[in-house]
Amino acid sequence: MNPDRVEKYTPEMLSVVRIVIALLFLEHGTAKLLGFPLSPHGEPAFMTLMWFQGLIELFGGALLALGLFTRPVAFILSGNMAVAYFMGHAPKAFFPLLNGGDAAILYCFIFLLFFVAGSGRWSLDNELMPDYRRGDDRVRSDHYGERTAQASKGR
Repeated sequence: MNPDRVEKYTPEMLSVVRIVIALLFLEHGTAKLLGFPLSPHGEPAFMTLMWFQGLIELFGGALLALGLFTRPVAFILSGNMAVAYFMGHAPKAFFPLLNGGDAAILYCFIFLLFFVAGSGRWSLDNELMPDYRRGDDRVRSDHYGERTAQASKGR
């Protein structure tokens, strides 16, 4: 198989993975706050730690699914999942399989990946914000452009 044939779809696949992961994460928030789908743990009491967790899952999952503010949201969600693992799962047992924290670890590191890699091609971030990596001239300041133009003329 030619790797170049597959590699050219990396930005699109990053978007697909981001959307699927975000919708799965959003489901945890809707279960906690909206009662759908019905959670075996029930709905948390108002203003408790689990209620705030549901709020983070709901809004963070929605923003990530849309690809809006992907990097800062992914950074916050990654830290949130690390805290959730060490507060809620690690005290139960050492191994993630035994303490039920494998999903929290996976979410933590996939969110860290989105923080580093970005949102992919299909996102509101790409539509609303200029991307400096594509050579967008709006990102560069006029002052910098003037200095380079003067230097090329020998001034």
